[in-house]
Amino acid sequence: MSNPTTTTGSDLDRDSQPTRSGPALVVSHARVAYPDGPDVRVVLDDLDLSVDPGEIVVISGESGAGKSTLLTVAGLLRRPDQGEVTIAGNDTAALSERQRTVVRRNHLAFVYQSANLFPSLTAIEQLELVGHIRHERAADVRERARKVLAAVDLPDRADQLPAQLSGGERQRVGIARALMASPSVLIADEPTASLDPERAATVATLLSDAARAQGIATIIVAHDNAALAHADRHLRLERGKLHDLAAPVG
Repeated sequence: MSNPTTTTGSDLDRDSQPTRSGPALVVSHARVAYPDGPDVRVVLDDLDLSVDPGEIVVISGESGAGKSTLLTVAGLLRRPDQGEVTIAGNDTAALSERQRTVVRRNHLAFVYQSANLFPSLTAIEQLELVGHIRHERAADVRERARKVLAAVDLPDRADQLPAQLSGGERQRVGIARALMASPSVLIADEPTASLDPERAATVATLLSDAARAQGIATIIVAHDNAALAHADRHLRLERGKLHDLAAPVG
């Protein structure tokens, strides 16, 4: 896929700000198939997906439909058998694994059903680690981490370890850690599934508000109303293809 903003080679080594013109994520003609005994099971079949900055797309589907596979392809964690993925203007089809890692670091962030926090790090240290990985100036990292924690309503929990936080608070720290990366694209896999309805609604609202405010293209795999209430589009993955569904009005 040609793109006038595409960068390759040494350009990928620069920690530039995410590209905001045009779609932040484009998955084009993606195909993924797995051996299934003597047969081949096609999980993604010539699948297309485009997500704009600040847009929230919720994807649902039956168990085994290929939702996780789609997220790994969109998140550059695996290559499709066929097709292309473009992230913030970077056509990744011909990139080396090292170059794909750089694109992931500069432009992608992930939120999972479990917050996956480091048990020995406090809430603010979880975020500071992201800043250090991104080679940010040490003097700036803690100040920005405190601001991001405040954005998810956890300013007074900065020095708490994960074991001292509730489930909803841990998930908010996970979201804050993703936002700390200033991504072009945020990929969330069932981020509210383990929470009770009230906490799920709170987390979904914080996630969607932050994504829109920062212009982050967001894909959420979810089935619950907490995520769907904030969707700009609701897509269903079935037989390897995405089908548009009406998104509820929140």
